[in-house]
Amino acid sequence: MFTGIIEELGEIIAVDSTADAARITVRGPLAVDGAKHGDSISVSGVCLTVVDQGEDWFTADVMAETLVVSTLDAATVGTRVNLERAALVGDRLGGHIVQGHIDGTATVLSVTPGEAWRVLRFSLPVELAALVVRKGSIAVDGVSLTVSAVSDADASAQWFEVSLIPETLAATTLGERAVGDLVNIETDILARHVERMLAISGTVRTEHDELSDVRSNA
Repeated sequence: MFTGIIEELGEIIAVDSTADAARITVRGPLAVDGAKHGDSISVSGVCLTVVDQGEDWFTADVMAETLVVSTLDAATVGTRVNLERAALVGDRLGGHIVQGHIDGTATVLSVTPGEAWRVLRFSLPVELAALVVRKGSIAVDGVSLTVSAVSDADASAQWFEVSLIPETLAATTLGERAVGDLVNIETDILARHVERMLAISGTVRTEHDELSDVRSNA
C-alpha cells in the first residue's frame, strides 16, 4: 500500500525482456534503504516486488499483464521513474490510498503553464470515466493528485485535468511530461468498490424482479 507521495526520482539502469515478461533494475538509493527481498516498491505507480538489490539499486520482475496495462512496456535504460516505498503503519497519510494496481494508461492532451501552476489534461479511457470525479483523487505515474476538472459525462472523448504545484513538477517526472506522452493511471479504490457494488446490486435486483414475475404468473 502506498500514499502517492513520491520519495525519490529513480532511473532504470537495466532491462532484460523475454517473450511475456521483463526484469528491470532501478537505481534508487532511498528506495532500497532498509528494503529487503520481497518488499514492495512503487515504480511510477506500478507495485513491484524486490527480487535482488544492491547499495543503490533493486531488481524486480514485471509480468505480462503489467506490461500490457502500464508504460513499463516501453521502459528503456535511462528512463526516469517515480519511486515510493510501501507505507509504514502509523505514518501520516499525506496523499490517498494507492495500491499500485494500474488501471491503464492515459495520454497527455495539453500542458497549460501558469505563473505558479501547470495544468495537465489527460485522455481518459471510457471504461474508467465514471471512476474519476472533480476534486476526487487519482494516481498518475504513482503521484497522488486531485482532479481539478473532468469532461462532461456525455462528451465523445473523455478527459481529466490536474493542477500541479512547483514542488510536484520538480520532485516527480510529471514536470517532464509533454503532449503525447503516456502515463500510468490508477483510479480511487473506493470508486472501484462502489462501481462493483452498484453493478452487483443492479444484477441482483434484476434477478429478483424476474423471479417475482415468474411467481406472480404461476
